[in-house]
Amino acid sequence: MINPNFIFDNKELVLNKLSNKSYDLNYKKFSDLYLLRKESIQKLEELKSELNKFNKKITKEKRKPTEDELKEIKGFSNSSKEAEALKKKIEIDLNNLLLEIPNLHHDSVPVGSDETYNEEIKKVGEIKEYNFKIKDHSTLGKNLNLFDLEAAAKITGSRFNLYKGLGAKLERGLINFMLDEHSKKDYIEIFPPFICNEESFIGTGNLPKFEEDLFKIEGTKNYLIPTAEVPLTNIHSNEIIDPTKLPIKYVAYSACFRSEAGSYGKDVKGLIRQHQFNKIELVKITDEFSSYDELEKLTQDACSILDQLELPYRVVTLSTGDMSFSSAKTYDIEVWIPSEGKYREISSCSNFESFQSRRANIKYKVNNKMNYAHTINGSGLAVGRTLVAILENFQNSDGTITVPKALRPYLNNIEIIS
Repeated sequence: MINPNFIFDNKELVLNKLSNKSYDLNYKKFSDLYLLRKESIQKLEELKSELNKFNKKITKEKRKPTEDELKEIKGFSNSSKEAEALKKKIEIDLNNLLLEIPNLHHDSVPVGSDETYNEEIKKVGEIKEYNFKIKDHSTLGKNLNLFDLEAAAKITGSRFNLYKGLGAKLERGLINFMLDEHSKKDYIEIFPPFICNEESFIGTGNLPKFEEDLFKIEGTKNYLIPTAEVPLTNIHSNEIIDPTKLPIKYVAYSACFRSEAGSYGKDVKGLIRQHQFNKIELVKITDEFSSYDELEKLTQDACSILDQLELPYRVVTLSTGDMSFSSAKTYDIEVWIPSEGKYREISSCSNFESFQSRRANIKYKVNNKMNYAHTINGSGLAVGRTLVAILENFQNSDGTITVPKALRPYLNNIEIIS
């Protein structure tokens, strides 16, 4: 959520930045509500002040109020209640409008309407040249009996997977490897609930705008999480954090559940885009001054997993038209997928500045001044897509897979999957 005072005081800047995210703010509606709220607060304060003066006068004179004075006191009280009710209604309307407004992008973000305006920051690793016809991960996984998409479809439906044998061990090995590596960098490991309440989703910006992307549990106000970002960020909702404890760094494994609304027909084959998948999530809560330094560190922490697995990848800065609703700046880490001949996203690392903390009410106090924390997160990494990249990049001419050296201790030192 953007500070409404900032919107009101910086109309042209805000409208320009929101247009870069293809959002057209009804500024008149916003300013009308903003000014009405201001007037309602002022009116309520005036009524309370008058009532307070009246009561003080009677107390000072050490007497009981007359019948006419009691009627006047009741009038003040009723007017105050009406003013309070009006203020609350205006605040609800203003808050509902603010919840629909995307975050403002950082000045360093490239301006553009879509992914073609993204800026490449770096490429790492060499793309292998194969002297044989390469196979895609679906074919490799089926031939090696690593997973069974057909069985998962029978059990549940399309876009689900069932890992088997060494496939299950490889997925689990990747999870443990990533958790161990991030723990070495002082991230606190959390095993969070995979279900969160409505308030938590509002806090991270998933609700109310993106409800269709979520799986809601019927008869409740709870949803399955699309990422561990939701529970991790909300650990500190409605809290005032000791600034000496910042930055707070969390890492968590979770299953993730996404309806993939609007994506039907895309990536229907294999493990790239599924309704349920595994992911390691990194979340940081920082002060406002160090958040961009911490974003760079978190992005490098995510990259370090690919470095150790010796997978080729690149890092890009997302343009205004390609970044998420809540983000102020995002780096996408994209791993090379040989069968597609292109890089595919395996992590998005974002700084939300105070956008989420205003919604979730996460603050820290310095010199008796309350400040909203900054929140940062990124995948460290998407496990299924990492498995896809390993299968395809480390495939051999005989259809076997060479296990990356860093991962072998997690697979009983198996070197070749055959």
